[in-house]
Amino acid sequence: MPDYTPEQLANRATNAPLLRYADSLRTHGHRAASIDPLDILRRERVAALEPTRYGLTDPSAEYNIDGILWTGDAHGKGKNWTLDQITGFLNAVYVGRIAYEYMDLPSKTERLWFAHLLESEAANVAHSTTPERQRRTHELLARSEVLDTFLQAKFPNLKRYGLEGGESMLPALDALFAAAAQADTTHIILAMPHRGRLNLLTGLLEYDPTSLFHKIKGGAEAQVDGETISGDVLSHLMGSPTLKYERKEIKVSLLPNPSHLEAVNPVALGKARAKQYSLLKALEKGGAGAEGCMLGDKVMCVQLHGDASFTGQGVIMETLGLSHLPHYTSGGSVHIVVDNNIGYTTPASAARSSLYCSDVAKMVNCPVLHVNGDYPEDVSRAIEIAFKYRSHFRKDIVVDLMVYRRWGHNELDEPAYTQPIMYQNIRSRRSVPQLYEDKLVSDGVISHDSASSIRSSYKAVLNDALTASATYSPPSVKFDGQWKSILSNGKEVFIVWPGSKEAKTFNTGVPAEVLHKAGRGSVKVPAGFEIHPRLQRHVKSRLASLDKGEGVDWATAEALAIGTLMLDGCDVRIAGQDVGRGTFSHRHAMLVDQNTEGVIVPLNHALTGAVGKLELANSSLSEMAVLGFEYGASWERPNLLPIWEAQFGDFFNGAQIIIDTFISSAETKWLKQSGIVLSLPHGLDGAGPEHSSSRIERMLQLTNDAYTPESKVNINMQVVFPTTPAQYFHLLRRQMKRNYRKPLVVAAPKGLLRLAAASSKLSEMVTGTQFQPVLPDAHPPTENIERVVLVSGKIYYELAKERAARGLEDRVALIRIEELAPFPFAYLADVLKLYMTSDSKPEWLWVQEEPKNQGAWGHVKDRLEVVLSGLGERAEVRFVGRREDAVPATGIGKDYQAQQRAVVEGPFQGL
Repeated sequence: MPDYTPEQLANRATNAPLLRYADSLRTHGHRAASIDPLDILRRERVAALEPTRYGLTDPSAEYNIDGILWTGDAHGKGKNWTLDQITGFLNAVYVGRIAYEYMDLPSKTERLWFAHLLESEAANVAHSTTPERQRRTHELLARSEVLDTFLQAKFPNLKRYGLEGGESMLPALDALFAAAAQADTTHIILAMPHRGRLNLLTGLLEYDPTSLFHKIKGGAEAQVDGETISGDVLSHLMGSPTLKYERKEIKVSLLPNPSHLEAVNPVALGKARAKQYSLLKALEKGGAGAEGCMLGDKVMCVQLHGDASFTGQGVIMETLGLSHLPHYTSGGSVHIVVDNNIGYTTPASAARSSLYCSDVAKMVNCPVLHVNGDYPEDVSRAIEIAFKYRSHFRKDIVVDLMVYRRWGHNELDEPAYTQPIMYQNIRSRRSVPQLYEDKLVSDGVISHDSASSIRSSYKAVLNDALTASATYSPPSVKFDGQWKSILSNGKEVFIVWPGSKEAKTFNTGVPAEVLHKAGRGSVKVPAGFEIHPRLQRHVKSRLASLDKGEGVDWATAEALAIGTLMLDGCDVRIAGQDVGRGTFSHRHAMLVDQNTEGVIVPLNHALTGAVGKLELANSSLSEMAVLGFEYGASWERPNLLPIWEAQFGDFFNGAQIIIDTFISSAETKWLKQSGIVLSLPHGLDGAGPEHSSSRIERMLQLTNDAYTPESKVNINMQVVFPTTPAQYFHLLRRQMKRNYRKPLVVAAPKGLLRLAAASSKLSEMVTGTQFQPVLPDAHPPTENIERVVLVSGKIYYELAKERAARGLEDRVALIRIEELAPFPFAYLADVLKLYMTSDSKPEWLWVQEEPKNQGAWGHVKDRLEVVLSGLGERAEVRFVGRREDAVPATGIGKDYQAQQRAVVEGPFQGL
């Protein structure tokens, strides 16, 4: 926006009292606006809105408004207005059925933008909408009401979370979709909770009512050969239609959501950014248009919220915190809060400590528009203003849609138990669709007969759909778009369902020359770029391990996996706190010039021939929103390897909802595949209760891993505890070298990152090698083996060192189980049978450093005995480790050392 002219500045000084008055209306007008349909906010008189407070007492006095109001030459009034005209004008703009909060924005440009837009349009543009638009709005409202009354009549015991009282949500979204389409937006990623979902799906998103009734009567919403589908409840259904607005098409993807309110929002944000990235890459590949396409041009994230959850759920604040960060912004989201002024039975006075539920958005300097949901045309106007702001500034904006809830939390609930006065008011009101219909009939836009025809015809559609649902069969879900096929080693590979017989893993090994190319590219910097002196050893060590073909550490193996995937055309994104350097200062995938603080990612800069890119997203101090964001990106792009790395393994518990309701269950509920990797640093090393364990037992409990061997395993997510860099290399590449996608949880190393014994040879990563679910003992089996010790993770190296010190290599075998889920029954049986001779009956031990009630023991015990039973061995597996505990590890150093020593010595006692 242009700054004030010298003349305007002079006038502002001359008429300072008028300026203060105008700014007071802009700042405080919302406190007196008619935005509450129930009028229960109990607002007091706002003295700041009275002109006399500023010494303005004569209604007929004239004032020069240049630089104070932004009206243009409204109605030929010129620059001189009477106080009475000014007061009427400001009240019409700021104390109506739309209220604005923008004067607290720190940006003068944004404040001026709002003032110019609101005041110039109020002065020069008639607010009435076109008859066509009014009829469209009426039809949306009427159909929504018909659906709710139809469902109530046909399924009176159904919890449908209807939209009664909040029907203006539909014209709000319709106006938003239309504005986006006219601005050439091609995709909208939409997240919303349960209320009004069925109304939106059937009323605006073209969801087949026959499918809805089939689901209500107990049927499945989809089917796929070879997949076990649990499905989900009605209020979590999804849809992805392509809508048309004045010959322009826009695809709206309503994401499935769990019952955990607001958890889907960061997922939507991540999918929206990934969608934009995909479109940009497509433009670049096409050779035109990419330069003129900005983030947010083609894709918009729209998030719907409830008032109680918007205030109460911490993921809201976490997600808002991502909204304008590098690597996370999607070009601005439009937030619509469907504000009932109540949460379940909790009134606003007990649900928040602020005046409005939307006040939390001010943490990111987000403007807020409040609008009375009883007036659909005002709602549409508020939405259009919000879209203009988002498009201009590429920032988030909130529309607080103030409505009411005609029923309780659901249709079977009695709200008058706790809110008798509120519901006495609600039950005496005509509905929003009826009020709007009355207005249009009165204005001559529609007739009683046409209004009745809309309702009766839609009811007939619903009746026909209900009849058809008796013989309805849900469609078979098919892959399309980016999920139809991927490139692997330059060949097109069609994506399949993980449970199908076509599902397979391709070779993960790589030619030695390609490994060298990736490894050298990972530490190459341009001339004149000065890295930190201590990192010279990091570079030299990596190059030396490549030259020798041995001593490859974890960071190098990771760089080799990423670099070779990039050469294959895959993108890689590592997100989390401090991931560029690495929590343990081991990765250094990004380097900083010590003179300029310029940053480069060597694999992007120096890896010649790589089509893929590596994105290092150092994140905010958030777990739930960041993991949700990465998971959303994984839904969008099968050609992306998304890795979320926790700073310490147990920090995932801040994102437990995302893991429970999305990562571990989305394929079963919603047929959504994901290749996301959770890297959770794990290992007891004296760090105390919180920084020791990735709670691997919780991850294993979330899997659907079978207790007995099965010919075809379709596990919901894989859990691994690798002990060598080569194993980690293959795991990362395996994620992308498949014709399907599956989440992977890695109990990642801490102390092993620099342990010389825990290094690998390049020969373990070349063509022909692959991940080994079970690593046999380095010493061949003999008839002298008295104990077979089964382990997983870093404790192996401490046991191997102790065994060597005692000289027991020929009496104790150490077997590593690297993949815990799916449990490697066949691989383990092949190894263990070598220790079963007619003359030898070894003792079987499971050793872990975690307490007995934690770690992998609860998962492996029965499965180990199944393997032994299958080999004809009726033996129990003895546990060696810490006793049951309430914490993963003690914080008392001496106790930790004593406990760890007991664990390490335990397997060898008595030999």
